[in-house]
Amino acid sequence: MSKGKISPLNSHGTITLRAVAEHVGLAPGTVSAVLNNAPSARSIPEHTRQRIHAAAKELKYRPNFLARSLRKQRTYTVGLILEEIGDSYGSMIISGVEAYLREKNYFFLTVIHRHDATMLRDYSQLLLERGVEGFVTVDTSFQEAPPLPTVCVAGHRALKGVTNIILDQEQGIRMGPEHLVRLGHRKIAFIRGPKTLGDSAPRWQGVRSFAKSVALELDPRLIVDLPESGDPISSFEAGYKLTEELIKSKRSVTALMAFDDMTAFGAIRALAKAGLRVPEHCSVIGFDDVAACSLYTPPLTTIRQPMEAMGAMAANLAIERINAVLEKREIAAVHRKMAPELAVRESTRSLL
Repeated sequence: MSKGKISPLNSHGTITLRAVAEHVGLAPGTVSAVLNNAPSARSIPEHTRQRIHAAAKELKYRPNFLARSLRKQRTYTVGLILEEIGDSYGSMIISGVEAYLREKNYFFLTVIHRHDATMLRDYSQLLLERGVEGFVTVDTSFQEAPPLPTVCVAGHRALKGVTNIILDQEQGIRMGPEHLVRLGHRKIAFIRGPKTLGDSAPRWQGVRSFAKSVALELDPRLIVDLPESGDPISSFEAGYKLTEELIKSKRSVTALMAFDDMTAFGAIRALAKAGLRVPEHCSVIGFDDVAACSLYTPPLTTIRQPMEAMGAMAANLAIERINAVLEKREIAAVHRKMAPELAVRESTRSLL
């Protein structure tokens, strides 16, 4: 290497950002803006951005996020707190969160609490010690406001400084029995959610409100509850067993509304085992619209939650609030209500 020439490698033997800038003949600040997806990069022509990314790939440049964090005294990390990992609802929320944070060059650390107050407290503290700058939570109810900017998906508790993103539960849940009643069903069984889940109470209140408005009898013998959250039994197994019990009771039912899609899948399986076809003998409707709904047999009629959009919105608001704290700006907690949709498929039919 000739005297005075800048090495393309840093002390760890990796390609530097300055080397990429020299390779494309642009200022390091321009290259940094593009590779870090900074807002200022929007003013840079698309062909220039593509050239920078191509050069970074060719040189095998990897951004040094540790150096960036130390320089700015930032971790660019969000703590994601969930009731559990692996369920269809939480997975789709995570997908929306991950996609948005990745686009903004943020990381996230995930913990679960299974509605155990001790786990929630300990893991929240652990995330604080790991340097997260804010929280995104899913179906998590804090007793008091966390010390960091927090956005809750399906949290249902009003706390100072905490933003809640919720589905319009009453509007959403009405769509289910309203659809069934419109098809001529009056003898409807309901599988309610566990009391520990934040969505359970508002959904059931919505069912009761609709039933009252159309004089629909809610027969207590046709209303069953999923086991409490944290029980090792899955919602599919619970839906199967609860529906099996309803069948054995020999009560007249023409339709069943489940708390969520996995419960509905279990119900359909139990009906099939008993020789009852869906929807010929019993219509079934779910809630959430997980990916398997359109692939199940029969394809499931359900109430669609925009779950990935809710996750992306939560990540967006979390970053906004983190930046507001860093810039010492006041920003009001915003409560966003998302609109559901009815997805009509082949698991429901008309009696008229």
